[in-house]
Amino acid sequence: MELTLSIPALLFPAISLTMLAYNARYLAIAALIRQLHQKYQETESAAIALQVKQLRKRLSIIKNMQATAIFSFLLAVITMSLIYIELTFWANLVFGISLLALMVSLILSLIEVQLSTRALSIQLENMES
Repeated sequence: MELTLSIPALLFPAISLTMLAYNARYLAIAALIRQLHQKYQETESAAIALQVKQLRKRLSIIKNMQATAIFSFLLAVITMSLIYIELTFWANLVFGISLLALMVSLILSLIEVQLSTRALSIQLENMES
């Protein structure tokens, strides 16, 4: 299969939408951290401190999700440049790395969603008891 300019261009909307979703998760967690910080200052609860620790872990994962998605986007642009100057071997190699970076970003997203779901389950259990 020959790599054309349109193939890496297909990643642009996918990566852009992914970045929007990642940014929304980041903003939601940032707001939650601010709320918990205020509650912690008032109560110094150990449960809140534990939640903050988990949120720190999730925030780190989201940062890495965003970084690998941006890296993937950058490599897709470089791929298009390499195709344009007819360096097909390098274009194929860089595009493969771009796809790999996107997969890593999606795997990190899956891990973060699992952590988020687990945290919500714990909160629901606390409410039920």
